[in-house]
Amino acid sequence: MPETSRPVLDTVAVAAADPTREQPWADLGLKADEYDRIREILGRRPTSSELAMYSVMWSEHCSYKSSKVHLKQFSEIPQETPVGKMLAGIGENAGVIDIGQGYAVTFKVESHNHPSYVEPYQGAATGVGGIVRDILAMGARPVAVMDPLRFGPLDADDTHRVLPGIVAGVGGYGNCLGLPNIGGEVVFDETYAGNPLVNALSIGVLRHEDLHLAKASGVGNQVILYGARTGGDGIGGVSILASETFESTGPAKRPSVQVGDPFMEKLLIECTLELFQARVVAGIQDLGGAGLSCATSELASAGDGGMRCSLDKVPLRDSTLSPEEILMSESQERMMAVVEPGDVDAFMAICEKWDVEAVAIGEVTDTGRLEIDWNGERVVDVPPRSVAHDGPTYNRPFARPDWQDALQADGAEKLARPATGDELKQTLLQLIASPNLCDKSWVTDQYDRYVQGNTVLAQPSDSGMIRVDDQTNLGVAVSTDCNGRFAKLDPYAGAQLALVESYRNVSTGGATPMAISDCLNFGSPEDPDVMWQFAEACRGLKDACLELGIPVTGGNVSLYNQTGETAILPTPVVAVLGVIEDVTRRTPTGFEVEGERIFQLGATREELSGSEWAHVVHGHLGGRPPLVDLAAEKALSQLLVEAVGLVTSAHDLSDGGLAVALAESALRNGIGAAVAVQGDAFVDLYAESAARAIVTVPDASADALVALAEKHGVPLTPLGRTGGAGISVEGPAGDTLFDVPVEEIRAAWVATLPAALG
Repeated sequence: MPETSRPVLDTVAVAAADPTREQPWADLGLKADEYDRIREILGRRPTSSELAMYSVMWSEHCSYKSSKVHLKQFSEIPQETPVGKMLAGIGENAGVIDIGQGYAVTFKVESHNHPSYVEPYQGAATGVGGIVRDILAMGARPVAVMDPLRFGPLDADDTHRVLPGIVAGVGGYGNCLGLPNIGGEVVFDETYAGNPLVNALSIGVLRHEDLHLAKASGVGNQVILYGARTGGDGIGGVSILASETFESTGPAKRPSVQVGDPFMEKLLIECTLELFQARVVAGIQDLGGAGLSCATSELASAGDGGMRCSLDKVPLRDSTLSPEEILMSESQERMMAVVEPGDVDAFMAICEKWDVEAVAIGEVTDTGRLEIDWNGERVVDVPPRSVAHDGPTYNRPFARPDWQDALQADGAEKLARPATGDELKQTLLQLIASPNLCDKSWVTDQYDRYVQGNTVLAQPSDSGMIRVDDQTNLGVAVSTDCNGRFAKLDPYAGAQLALVESYRNVSTGGATPMAISDCLNFGSPEDPDVMWQFAEACRGLKDACLELGIPVTGGNVSLYNQTGETAILPTPVVAVLGVIEDVTRRTPTGFEVEGERIFQLGATREELSGSEWAHVVHGHLGGRPPLVDLAAEKALSQLLVEAVGLVTSAHDLSDGGLAVALAESALRNGIGAAVAVQGDAFVDLYAESAARAIVTVPDASADALVALAEKHGVPLTPLGRTGGAGISVEGPAGDTLFDVPVEEIRAAWVATLPAALG
């Protein structure tokens, strides 16, 4: 069979002389008006290579075209943290904050949802790899990862297909990199069936003077591509599958999901850190979403505005790749550096030492244009900012859904409640065994949580904590949270509740909350209901950050998360990072000593809507979520941080309420508790009011805790004492409502995931 001849190369000259050629802009995800705008920008039709670049860079994932009108309000938040200033923020690869002692920390959370549905292992693995390179590109050594995950019902066939592969991908890639996985979430809900959420977070540490930014400045500086070779995997993966038009001479189908090599990434990390140490990097960008299209256009746009590159110098794994495919490929483990001519030899020598392939593919110019050649022919000649930063901006219509009032009127407070002590006990056992509250060791045991030896806290603690400096014991804590049911009931309050739960979880460990990164997962932006949810969530986060005094350092938006017409629960995942001066004095989550006093901090209200009880016991979603009291959250946080060394344990009250928090605290070290409730036993035990925590103190410290609570204006309620082999609960009249052995709770808690997943 004769070989198909390659079509005539579509160069800039050909495009100018052939203005009426039909192009597959719709197949590449562009709208008619977007294609027209590209023609207007260029003054001609785009070449096929330019069309490839614009299609991926103007995708929802890269350009934020539906979301940036709402995200811009985050710039209203002062860029100061409770401890120091932000060194880099929104618009960079990741946010960087000063944590004192000359150290800075960078952290960011992103999504890899759709690829992880198509190919669970590689989708999740490359999600980890991509976020780690974002951290690396800021000049930091990656020190930890976290993964908030969401799946359909635990008993669903598709959950059994995607969950094992996703967990294996997260663990396999992170473990090979030698990075501890210190936290995250595993949540199940029917709306995630067919659309799992795989969010990945990484944390990095650097000295202030090691900060690097993504910009190509200095005319004549060399543009060096280094790392893995470019292949046909992940072409257009951030937005669309590759058009058949671009594949007529290559394989019939390119894989749309990237394929990761963690061992190559490990070499790339160590090589890059040595390049930084040698001071031979003037600018740097990782190649993640949109690959070379993103790296070249963003570096040029953020620098002096000009760059000239040659695609035929790009090392390839597949010689059949066309220039369009090379530009769109999202092959992993690649970086692009801008290097002064006098430093090129030293740069190359370090890459050779680490067995990392490096090639100079271009240089910085003063033309104000991004010019890309292929075998001596010009295939791209565009203003780089038009590709990287000046993409479409949509003011999508949005309106409060007409069903929202009816949903909020259907409160869970009217549902049938347990009335007897035995029913209260069975409710606890049912909740602790539910998929969202059960033991997640089946997942977390596949992750190395303690590699590198600096992990201080990890799952199932309220937050993950890492030692930054082994001399002073300076450290950071991070938590990710979101209750999508709360966000469905009220997206403004739901986003704030996600924020304050992470804020509270960092505080219970003794760290001062400093900044947030968010991953905003929503359905289709073309649905006015979804866009209203998104707009309200952004407004809620902005208002909460302003009152709490913490900035948004960056994050990610993931839209079109839905199966058919069914959108996921609005899921604004919020990561909060906090700083602790001495990790050896952190506060543990579980009960540590028998015979200590247990206190509840914060007030309980009859708030049951959106709760785990309503979800598990009744399959109900309706009403209004718990009240958000940001002043109370701030006061509680300040108390918990000031109480380090005074309290012997602290655990936030959230999913499942007080009863579940007591059980989780008892399960940690097998120490029971005897407590008494003063009001409605069911409300006291299972309501999910915010701004609450339980703490333990020895008798000698009780008065000091009372004084501290009075100082901060935090309600304090004595509950009882630690000790014994079970959880014993008395009612207001002094009668025993129930007494359940810790080991019976443990048996229910640990059985769920192994029974479902094997």
